[in-house]
Amino acid sequence: MVEVQDITKKYGNTAVVDQVSVSIPKGKITSFIGPNGAGKSTLLSIVSRLITKDSGEVRIDDQEISSVKSNALAKKIAILKQSNHLNVRLTVKELVSFGRFPYSQGRLTKEDRTFIKDAIDYMELNDMQDKYLDQLSGGQKQRAFIAMVIAQDTDYILLDEPLNNLDMKHSVQIMKVLRRLVDELGKTVVIVIHDVNFASVYSDYIVALKHGEIIHQGPKNDMIDRKVLRDVYDMDIQIQDIDQCKICLYFN
Repeated sequence: MVEVQDITKKYGNTAVVDQVSVSIPKGKITSFIGPNGAGKSTLLSIVSRLITKDSGEVRIDDQEISSVKSNALAKKIAILKQSNHLNVRLTVKELVSFGRFPYSQGRLTKEDRTFIKDAIDYMELNDMQDKYLDQLSGGQKQRAFIAMVIAQDTDYILLDEPLNNLDMKHSVQIMKVLRRLVDELGKTVVIVIHDVNFASVYSDYIVALKHGEIIHQGPKNDMIDRKVLRDVYDMDIQIQDIDQCKICLYFN
C-alpha cells in the first residue's frame, strides 16, 4: 500500500500540493482526476520521488521513500511520465530492455531476456519489436513504453496521462491492458487521467484533486456522482447507467 501523509509542495508562494493525505489501495487501479493545475501530476511525481516534497511522508509498503536507495526503489515502483522524448534512436526491443536496468545494470541475463520477451508478448508487439520508435504510431509507441514498465516488474505502476494524444481505439486498448495488469498480474496501478468516463469504467478507486487539495476520494461508484463531479469540475454533469457502467454526459 502507498500511504501519503500531509504532503506539501510549493513553487515560490504557491502550494501546488497542499497537505495532501491519501491511502492508495494495493492490487487496484486508482485514478487521479481533476481540472488542469489541480496538482495530480505533481503528486504522482512526489510518490515516485521524481520531485522532492517540501514536507510530509510517502510510505510504500511501510517504508518512507526518502530512506530507500534509488536502485531498490526502481525495483518497487515504476513511473511513466506523459512526455517521453528520447535523444537516441531505439528499437522497441531496446526500449523495453531499459526496464531491466535496475536488475542488470546494462548486462542482460537470461532472466532479464525472459522478462523482456514476456512484456513484448503481453503488449502484442512481437511483429514490431525490431522497428524503431520513430516508425511507430502514437498508440504503438505508448504500448512500447508500457511494455518497458511491465519488464521492470514492479508492484506499483504510476502513469501520468497515458492516454494523451491517443485516439479512441488505442485509449481503450491501453486501459484494457492496465486492467489486465491488475487482474492477472496483481499490480497496483495509479493513473492521472482527464477523461472521467475512462476513470469510471476501468478504475476501482478515484481521487479528485482541485487547487492542490484532495476534495473527494472513494470507490468509483461513490465518486461518479453529480454532486461530487460538480464540486470537482464546476459543471452539472448528467450520469447514465449503461451496461453496468456509470457514463458521464459532459459534452452538452
